[in-house]
Amino acid sequence: MGSRKSWLSYPQYHLLLPLGLGQSMDVKHVAKETAKTLISYLTYQAVRTVIAQLDETDPPRSLWLQRFTTKERVQDGERYLQDLFQEKQDLAFRILTVREDLADQVADFLPEMLRTGIQKANLHQRCQQLERMTQVATPQASPETSSPTAADLTDSTHQSNS
Repeated sequence: MGSRKSWLSYPQYHLLLPLGLGQSMDVKHVAKETAKTLISYLTYQAVRTVIAQLDETDPPRSLWLQRFTTKERVQDGERYLQDLFQEKQDLAFRILTVREDLADQVADFLPEMLRTGIQKANLHQRCQQLERMTQVATPQASPETSSPTAADLTDSTHQSNS
């Protein structure tokens, strides 16, 4: 039996995912792709930081970088930087410095934040799905046969104490 494959579109990537049972994930490949995505994201954040800095100190250069960024897609951080080096080398070096500083600041927190974030997100998804499943499985109770609410119980307690 041959292995079936499916294409999954994720922003700018097309990932070939195995659908067969018993096939293992290539964890190294996943880690490399995750790092590549994270590097591009940190490049994007560095560009935003440099634009904000230039907005305060050199508005014309800030405007130039904003225009360049709308022309050149920052989703591929390395390609973006290569193109920027061709135009304004000093800005590209500045973005590299800011990106490296961001990476140093984020690196210590990221592993635990990632694990905790995934666990919380998974728990939330599971709870929502369980809620949807129980709502579908439970028939609507009619007003005559429904159980009393907390407000009904409170009202009857107050009436019996009067």
